[in-house]
Amino acid sequence: MTPVLVTGGTGFIGSWCILALLDAGHTVRTTVRDPRREPALRSWLHQAATFDDDHLTVVRADLQNPDGWDAAVADCDYVLHVASPTLRHTPATDDELIVPAREGVLRVLRAARDAGVRRTVLTSAFGAIGIGHPPRSTPFTEADWTDTDADIPPYQRSKTLAERAAWQFVTEEGAGMELAAVHPAGVFGPLLGPDDPPSLRLIRRMLEGKMPASPPFAMGYVDVRDVADLHLRAMTDPAAAGERFLAVAGPSLRVADIARILHDRLGARAAKAPIRELPVWLTRALATVNPELRLLKHQLGRDLDATSAKAETLLGWKPRPIEDTIADTAESLLTHGIGAPVRQPRR
Repeated sequence: MTPVLVTGGTGFIGSWCILALLDAGHTVRTTVRDPRREPALRSWLHQAATFDDDHLTVVRADLQNPDGWDAAVADCDYVLHVASPTLRHTPATDDELIVPAREGVLRVLRAARDAGVRRTVLTSAFGAIGIGHPPRSTPFTEADWTDTDADIPPYQRSKTLAERAAWQFVTEEGAGMELAAVHPAGVFGPLLGPDDPPSLRLIRRMLEGKMPASPPFAMGYVDVRDVADLHLRAMTDPAAAGERFLAVAGPSLRVADIARILHDRLGARAAKAPIRELPVWLTRALATVNPELRLLKHQLGRDLDATSAKAETLLGWKPRPIEDTIADTAESLLTHGIGAPVRQPRR
């Protein structure tokens, strides 16, 4: 069996895609920027599943460097391009995210085309669909695109421009190769290792007691394990070629709703999760001095609802209940020592 290439194998979504592929019987090749992380990645995966080490190969390749990509895609029928710059810290300029994301996806697609890869699945995001629009009462679908001319954060702009570039490349220079894109909403779920992905920052801070009140907005969320499952379906199903797929587990949730679920499922261990919601006006005022709230300004007071009906109908994808995902996320964070409740000083 020819290997499937997964870019960004040490990432949150990438590592779960590797696990799903191995579980399905595929041979996997994955890229990492730092080969020293290979032993840790293998350890995480072996703690979650039993597999033959010969079925996983780890190679070095960096989205910002042309070296290594031809070897990475050699003999592969499929590529899951998961790697992308992430918002672990607030970027100083758009180019810190946009240029690596756009140039990186083109670098991978060129190598895939030259190697005769049958299909590439691109990990995009809801951020490439539902940002920069005026308020609306209907859910976002795959027909929508984020407005990059609007005042939006660099991460969402980077995901949108990178995906636009990918579709243009396949149309104009792809030489018959196929592309599908997966658009997860907010991604929760258990950790495979002790990493601290940005998408779990919300629940981590709730558990730590570092969020005194919930910001006022609603959006959709999805389990990382279901995101990986959708990648595999988009990789092999003939109906997925040339399509975009939103991944979201049901209607949108307010941040305060997530806090209530944590209280219900974890009891005292989630006692600091804030059920109280900040008023929109106060949150906007705080955003002028708080960089993290400033990144949410396009969401404040909004309901960014989305539907995954297309993935469910066309590919038979079925996400698990988001309440279970939220509980699993919190349990995993606590198990790994991330998000432990803040101890109050003795008086």
